[in-house]
Amino acid sequence: MTSPVVSTVHVGDQLAPLRRTVAQAQIDAYADASGDHNPIHVDAEFALSVGLPGAIAHGLLEMGILAEALAVWAGGADRLQSLQVRFSKPLVAGDTITCTGTVTAVDEAEGLATLEVEATSDRGERVLTNGRAVVRLAR
Repeated sequence: MTSPVVSTVHVGDQLAPLRRTVAQAQIDAYADASGDHNPIHVDAEFALSVGLPGAIAHGLLEMGILAEALAVWAGGADRLQSLQVRFSKPLVAGDTITCTGTVTAVDEAEGLATLEVEATSDRGERVLTNGRAVVRLAR
């Protein structure tokens, strides 16, 4: 991966949107990896019975996809210094998540860029909001 050079990154620059369709099989695999088998994630009928639109992805699975978008833009996962978001709406199995971001600050002395980030579903809902990421840029 090629890392953006700090002198070429400017406030207002945007990440290329990253889109991923999240299948139930991926949610099940995440449940196995994390040990979180809450039925809202792995049982669509149960999720519907408690008022959800279907089985929903784990918030940290969604956040991991957003981290992937940042890693692609920054030139590698090791460049991601911090990431924080608010889990706003559920992402349902079968939905496509689109991750975006905009550079809000560049610290040339430290070689860091700060970005506002978010993710939306193909149902038009903002599933990750109030996001902020800091990435280390190449010099």
